[in-house]
Amino acid sequence: HSPPGGTIGLDLVAAGGTATIAVRDQGTGVPQADRERIFEPFARLPGRRRTSSGSGLGLAIARQLAVRHGADLTVDDAPGGGARFTVRLPLASGSVVAQVAPGAGRA
Repeated sequence: HSPPGGTIGLDLVAAGGTATIAVRDQGTGVPQADRERIFEPFARLPGRRRTSSGSGLGLAIARQLAVRHGADLTVDDAPGGGARFTVRLPLASGSVVAQVAPGAGRA
């Protein structure tokens, strides 16, 4: 939900037996009062019903998938504005996590 010309960021950190994946945007963010409600099926934030073609199922499905894998999915404020969606997933014993230098893979 970043505005035109905005960016989407992705962070991946593996530490203490947990992989943390965070996706952040530069959009309007999610009001504190709606942060749990947006994970309910068919939930739509006020004022966004006409500007988005979604059905309100994506975040509900994403959270259910996370929970079924022993993870959680949360939303908070992204540094600098916007929303940050974070998945915390337990790593299997003996997991190998590749380390990528910041900025690697950018064109």
